[in-house]
Amino acid sequence: MRAGEIAFTGMDRVVFGRPAAEAVAQAAERLGAKRVFILAGKTLNRETDAVRQIAEALGSRLAGVYDDMPAHSPRDAVVACANKARAAGCDLLVSVGGGSTTDGGKAVTICLEHDIRDPDGLEPFRTMVDETTGKRHFPQYRAPRVRQICVPTTLSGGEFNARAGVTEPRLRLKQAYIHPGIIPLVVIFDPAITVHTPEWLWLSTGIRAVDHAVETYCSIDGNAYTDSTALQALRLLGRGLPAVKRDPADLAARLDCQIGAWISMTGIVTGTRMGASHAIGHVLGGSAGVPHGYTSCVMLPAVLAFNAAVNGDRQAEISAALGAAGQPASEVLDGFIAGLGLPRRLRDVGVERDDLQRIATNCMKDDWTFSNPRTINGAQEIVPILESVY
Repeated sequence: MRAGEIAFTGMDRVVFGRPAAEAVAQAAERLGAKRVFILAGKTLNRETDAVRQIAEALGSRLAGVYDDMPAHSPRDAVVACANKARAAGCDLLVSVGGGSTTDGGKAVTICLEHDIRDPDGLEPFRTMVDETTGKRHFPQYRAPRVRQICVPTTLSGGEFNARAGVTEPRLRLKQAYIHPGIIPLVVIFDPAITVHTPEWLWLSTGIRAVDHAVETYCSIDGNAYTDSTALQALRLLGRGLPAVKRDPADLAARLDCQIGAWISMTGIVTGTRMGASHAIGHVLGGSAGVPHGYTSCVMLPAVLAFNAAVNGDRQAEISAALGAAGQPASEVLDGFIAGLGLPRRLRDVGVERDDLQRIATNCMKDDWTFSNPRTINGAQEIVPILESVY
């Protein structure tokens, strides 16, 4: 008999299918916030009226807007945002945009709580991984009192995770900050605001959500609860992503994708360990600057092929959920991703061949390398996976 434990988060609620401006203003009022600071995506803020609508709905509660959070949430940008929010007297942070604003916002709340004013001040708060055993070391610190509301415009799902990925630019390495207290308090899904998201970003982060579901279903921690959510996430994403590709104005399909991305995170947020696709993806993001969605587009089918020898029976259910029963899951995902017009090779996303060894070595700093269904004993076993999709 299998044994396990499901740990739920401190998130308060998810609001879906309502205008973001209205939902943010109501949440701020309900929470009694007086100084609401917005962390927004730069393009969303400067080239659309989506952020302006939220700011106007907040009225006198608005304390400021910051929109300079680059991809992969660099430490210096996190601290710069925190310094602006602190000076504005922020008592509630609202992140509007993609994964970098979401993760950057989580780290900002750590900075606000612990008076971190320069990038090196974040160092004691990061989670470290033993490169031999994969065991995590979690620093102990106070949970932030300034909480975060997320209005995501992509499908990466980070808004449901008590983990922030922040890049150390000098090391070119994405590092994890994990604490139950950094989980966003409220998530707001407004499909209408996502029409501003570039197609490549929407679809590729949708594949990131597919990756969450696949590696949850194949996890060494798999159980009936997370199995059910993973397969339903695949069904929703399997129909929603192609529908948005066909008709970008299909808000019902966009909401299907958002709900699919939400439930694809069920395993991760309740303690299920992921595998090598996620581990390699973290490194490709922080060390090679590859967008998160693209890392899954390239690596997920390759990792499935690598793992098929040990979990081929599980992978068969993935194929069935995507409407391709009887076909190898690695081939099904390869075709699905290609059909969305997304990249399939590392060279297509800017990775140099002579960088593969460094990437493989850095993968041994990620704890999810050690929980891959097929055991990985060292960087020398990761290089061939990378080579297979170069």
